[in-house]
Amino acid sequence: MTTRAFHARDRAVLRISGRDARPFLQGLVTNDVARLDQGALYAALLTPQGKYLFDFFLVPEGGDVLVEVAAGRAAALAQRLGLYRLRAAVAIEATALGVVLGQGAAPEGAFADPRDARLGWRAILADPEALLAGLDRLEPADYARRRIELAVPETGAELVAEDSYILEMGFERLNGVDFRKGCYVGQEVTARMKHKSELKKGLVAVGVTGEAPPPGTEVLAGERPAGRLLSVAGDRGLAHLRFDRASGRLTAGAAEITRIEASG
Repeated sequence: MTTRAFHARDRAVLRISGRDARPFLQGLVTNDVARLDQGALYAALLTPQGKYLFDFFLVPEGGDVLVEVAAGRAAALAQRLGLYRLRAAVAIEATALGVVLGQGAAPEGAFADPRDARLGWRAILADPEALLAGLDRLEPADYARRRIELAVPETGAELVAEDSYILEMGFERLNGVDFRKGCYVGQEVTARMKHKSELKKGLVAVGVTGEAPPPGTEVLAGERPAGRLLSVAGDRGLAHLRFDRASGRLTAGAAEITRIEASG
């Protein structure tokens, strides 16, 4: 496979440093920060009520932790982390580092996407353009289609701050939550959803036949509301649906929607 990549200018990188950096994050985020010794992690920061606020990649760099997050949410994440800092020996700083997303053979220093290795690799670099100079271009639209085929949610598209629940968005399948690590913000609600109830709604990969409607269009099972279509790339989409209404004929606007299994 040819190695292709692009500079993800919609991503930003924070640096968490100081002797308490990892213990500080461990008490806040959904994944087990102790596993950073094995490589990069995907995780989220929730509200105390268990709703999604931010999702990000945690990447070890010596004693520091790099936090790769949607650029439009980076300042808000830094501010939220600062509220929890209290007396911890931690510094939270923005950086000028860039992010490259690629598919094919991973260059030195890159890491496989911890959500699903089939998405490709990610690299955090001081000079992204230097890496890209030797690679073919990966079109962001092609990357987005692959993300949708694999039912991987994205900040602001499927993942909505103070609204989404991470288990409904597939975080367990995407290695974004650890149920053995102990307490973190929103842990009680997340654990209850895991152990004491069966999910009735969730993120579903769908086929889209006909003219795709705008994101957020209601999905109907006959005349009954079944959820919403959130993203579309060609004839594939992601919808948040009620599982008891996600089979049979579904429509969104003028398009016909069919539930499918995430692509291999």
